[in-house]
Amino acid sequence: MKKILWMVMLMVSMTAYAQKTPEIYRIFDAKGKEVSYEKMIKSVAGSDVVFFGEIHNCVISHWMELKVLESLAENNSKLKVGMEMLEADNQLIINEYTGNVISSDRFEEECRLWPNYSTDYEPLVYYSKRHHLPLIATNVPRRYASVVKEKGLAYLDSLSAEAKRYLPKLPIKYVENENAQSGFALMGLMGKAKGSKPELMAQAQAIKDATMGWFIAQNLKKGEQMIHFNGTYHSDANNGIIPYLKEYRPKTTVSTIRAVRQEEIDKIDEDYLGLADFYICITEDMNMSY
Repeated sequence: MKKILWMVMLMVSMTAYAQKTPEIYRIFDAKGKEVSYEKMIKSVAGSDVVFFGEIHNCVISHWMELKVLESLAENNSKLKVGMEMLEADNQLIINEYTGNVISSDRFEEECRLWPNYSTDYEPLVYYSKRHHLPLIATNVPRRYASVVKEKGLAYLDSLSAEAKRYLPKLPIKYVENENAQSGFALMGLMGKAKGSKPELMAQAQAIKDATMGWFIAQNLKKGEQMIHFNGTYHSDANNGIIPYLKEYRPKTTVSTIRAVRQEEIDKIDEDYLGLADFYICITEDMNMSY
């Protein structure tokens, strides 16, 4: 009897310690099949542009961006880096910083960087600088996105020739991005500002997508590759930036990676399927940067 009791106690003890190994993320392909990091990199390495759809305040998303950047750079000497987080009229400042003309303090003071730059984006910028990878500001200057939100896309034609240097070729054909609009509606942004017009907010999103597509196309020469970092809505389901990029550079090949956060990461939520070629599925209990 004592022996049986001892065996039961041993089994209970073993069960208590046989906990599941903690995991931070898993990677899945477009069909929801789990794949290795190496397979994902090998697949996307053949595309002209790799879009990494990030979660702006997810630290693991940003860490994985750096890892993907490092992996692509190791195998491609003609890699360029594009970022939604940098605005086109600051390209000179960026070039001066990466070219060691100005200090990091001057760069950060003058470049209108996002509030989470130091925690989330500085590693990407510094890696690009250290490895002499061209760093491209692809986003529209935010003042022009604000103008569109108030007055619509057509108003851009009245801007000065100097202003138009930081915009795509006008007029811009509006391409609806259903994923972005549904996301904005979910967050309550469409009706947040008093007197805001949903159609103009959608057009403001479109000028960002069009501008990013334009500057990717303008900076990508034959034989080169670019990795582009942007929020998920800008590349989900090959929408957002991608239709504009295909208009400005028709034969461009693209791959998409998307970060997602889930409570359980043993499989990808079916709601995400169809949004990307690869998913980096991150556990929800990881800390956020803000």
